[in-house]
Amino acid sequence: MTPTNALATARTFLFVPGNRPERFEKAFQSGADAVVIDLEDSVPAAAKATAREAIARAWQGLRKYPIPLVIRINSADQVAGREDLGWLAKLTAPDAVMVPKVESVEALSHVAASAPTAAILPLIESAAGYAALDSLAGAANVLRLVVGHIDFMADTGLQCSEGEPELMPLRFAVAMATRAHKLAPAVDGVTVDIANDELLRGDARRALRLGFGGKLCIHPHQIALVHESMSPSAAEVAWAERVLAADAASGGAAVQLDGRMVDLPVVLQARRTLARVGSRLAG
Repeated sequence: MTPTNALATARTFLFVPGNRPERFEKAFQSGADAVVIDLEDSVPAAAKATAREAIARAWQGLRKYPIPLVIRINSADQVAGREDLGWLAKLTAPDAVMVPKVESVEALSHVAASAPTAAILPLIESAAGYAALDSLAGAANVLRLVVGHIDFMADTGLQCSEGEPELMPLRFAVAMATRAHKLAPAVDGVTVDIANDELLRGDARRALRLGFGGKLCIHPHQIALVHESMSPSAAEVAWAERVLAADAASGGAAVQLDGRMVDLPVVLQARRTLARVGSRLAG
């Protein structure tokens, strides 16, 4: 699988601070589908230069892992972000650049110029980013949209109740922009309560119901739980296989299965279910 394909189907993106090089190898051995080495929120301003140096020293060793390497830079509109881009241009490009607080296509164009072979993962974290969703989703090199709901709440003043229904318009808009521009499924934000497994499962399943295909993780413990929550159940897989078998037997004509009409939309749903487990029947 190519790095781009692996990024397009990644369910878990594990953050590791760029100024904690002793954690880099562990992150790549964690079972995460992709590793995000962070230069933004988890790295104090005074440590950003040393973080870049630490990442550069570890770079070749990290590239040996068959797991996508993502760098989250600082905002491309800020001095620290421009310094990150200048630094990235001197390295072998990462598989992707995650760009925080994106509000304009121009900001993404700077990223594409510095790392032209890297996929771009824009974080939607502000009202201005929400308003610019359509143009951001259509920008060059953008592979997947990412929801940064914690910063979005800080920017907008939203206060969420249980289940975060207040953020449904944001997540729905990201899902629709993703589909309209034929991007890989969007990635949902972090669950900050790392001790609450049920909350994490609920967050992952909500993302899946909205058509999202991945989730940001801040602790290795979260990885297996997200993978489990975003995988179809045995019953769902069995149903999807039966749907495709019925469709094949009918030659593509509408057919009844368990008293339910099976036509093209149902077949597409079954294929998506099997694609989540990599079944050969999904092709």
